[in-house]
Amino acid sequence: MERPTTVILAHNILSPLGATSQANYESVAAGRSGLRLHEHPWHLPEPAMLSLIDRHAVAGDGSPCFFEQIALLSASQALSQAGIDAASPRTLFILSSTKGEISTFRPLHASAASIASHFGNSNLPLCVSNACTSGVSALIVAKRLLECGAYDHAVVTGADVQSPFIVSGFQSFKALSTEPCRPFDRDRAGLNLGEAAATIILTAKKPAPGEWTLAGGAINNDANHISGPSRTGEGALRALQHALGDFDTAQLAFVNAHGTATPYNDEMEAIAIHRAGLDAVPVGSLKPHFGHTMGAAGILETIVSILAVDNHTILPTLGYANCGVSHNLNILQHKETTDKRAFVKMLSGFGGCNAAILCRKEDA
Repeated sequence: MERPTTVILAHNILSPLGATSQANYESVAAGRSGLRLHEHPWHLPEPAMLSLIDRHAVAGDGSPCFFEQIALLSASQALSQAGIDAASPRTLFILSSTKGEISTFRPLHASAASIASHFGNSNLPLCVSNACTSGVSALIVAKRLLECGAYDHAVVTGADVQSPFIVSGFQSFKALSTEPCRPFDRDRAGLNLGEAAATIILTAKKPAPGEWTLAGGAINNDANHISGPSRTGEGALRALQHALGDFDTAQLAFVNAHGTATPYNDEMEAIAIHRAGLDAVPVGSLKPHFGHTMGAAGILETIVSILAVDNHTILPTLGYANCGVSHNLNILQHKETTDKRAFVKMLSGFGGCNAAILCRKEDA
């Protein structure tokens, strides 16, 4: 019997660039960014370049915190497209987040339960919190559960909101830039943080022509250091190799990298991409548009990548001018067209965690 494949049914992005996936893609394709300089965010002594959702633009729905409000809105929008029974015992809710509602110390599992119960779902929801790889890790967890028949559908929502705890924490690492981030660029000065909620709804079945599938995925921990990435890119390389399997890499439209614009992360990814033999494949990062949205990043950036391929487009990396890593990756400064129908999404994070997924659009 042929094993079912994980298929994407619907998706949504809620960010400073828009409240739908399409609006966000169009903003990115037009070269827009949600990043703005905040002189003293939350009365912190140092300025920060951030991409923040307008609190006044998000309608309240009785959720106890803003984090849950945006996660719920994103899930609701995706479910309105999917045509599935959200209350079914065969539907699983998965919440991906790095910090959740850290400002009020609300447990992440409480937020997940609140979101699931809003839709009348009585299953125990899953929480995936694996540093910056949380979003892709959550998609891989859903893929495994669906393909083994544990559930019929999975609603995977990733979200994070910024706070003085998070911003000051990154500032203590001297990792933040007060300028828009420039991934892989020689003159980069650090990362920017952002807010978003993004949802992908999945099922397992035989895919129809034109449907998007999660064709492969892997999570790997190189246990290098609590905050420093591997100098050899070993963990990211192994995640890439396992996610790709025997897929013909000449058919990849691009690699959507983590691309934080920090020297060590950019260099580690460049080494891993080179060791995987992907030097000629276009490589890009979406962080200059959204900032680093943490637990939402893997889901949000997967959706934008899907829409780019749907539009036969390889998006450039905003702000990139000169190579600032040891391997001369194929990083674009301008949009290009493509007729290829697959891409790889990479993420890495604190504690040595790495994750990668291969997404493919089925042939017509």
